Amino acid sequence: MARVIFLVVFCIAGIGLFYYSSIRNKQKEETLPIYNPVDLDPDVVDPELLRVGRGHTIGSFAFLNQEGTTITQKDVTGKVYVVEYFFTTCGTICPVMNKQMQRVQKAHSGKKEFKILSFTVNPEVDDVAQMKLYADAHHADNQQWWFLTGKKEQLYKLARTSFFVLKPAEAQNLGDAGSDFIHTNNFVLVDRKMRIRGYYDGTSTQEVDKLIKDIDLLLEEK
Repeated sequence: MARVIFLVVFCIAGIGLFYYSSIRNKQKEETLPIYNPVDLDPDVVDPELLRVGRGHTIGSFAFLNQEGTTITQKDVTGKVYVVEYFFTTCGTICPVMNKQMQRVQKAHSGKKEFKILSFTVNPEVDDVAQMKLYADAHHADNQQWWFLTGKKEQLYKLARTSFFVLKPAEAQNLGDAGSDFIHTNNFVLVDRKMRIRGYYDGTSTQEVDKLIKDIDLLLEEK
């Protein structure tokens, strides 16, 4: 009798351990990486940040959205958000990217803890009125999807020192929008602690599918 009880207890313990291990492995697999300057191509990292190994967070900023409201880092602190850089008169990859971004907005519509930030690289043209027209054309929810404009130097600096989507050498060329900068197709995923958690090709349906799922992971992450 004692042997039977031992076998039953052993089996229950084994099943429990297997289940716990499976859950832990699944959680581990679903945990997104945290990107720091040391993890990225040095070409897209500002030289002053190359020695920063860990602990990178998004820097402070203040830009106007399509409604003329000032948006700062405080408006996204504690929230999950996606960033892109584009310009409204772009006729190549930007329309594709923002078509995909509409999918992202639709998938997470109404979630107050999630935002989309679309920064212009051509603020001379993309003033508040122009951004409003573009936002409306893309059915942007002005409580969730913000099209941001401001001084070019500040827009470029943020891209170069916080989101790492621009080669520093090309960021110096502020006489025009900068070819590499204009045509960056990266969407950047940022978590509640202002850390970069993913880069995605904004022209790829498959990668945007993954982004949509990864947003959910971060919204559930404690």
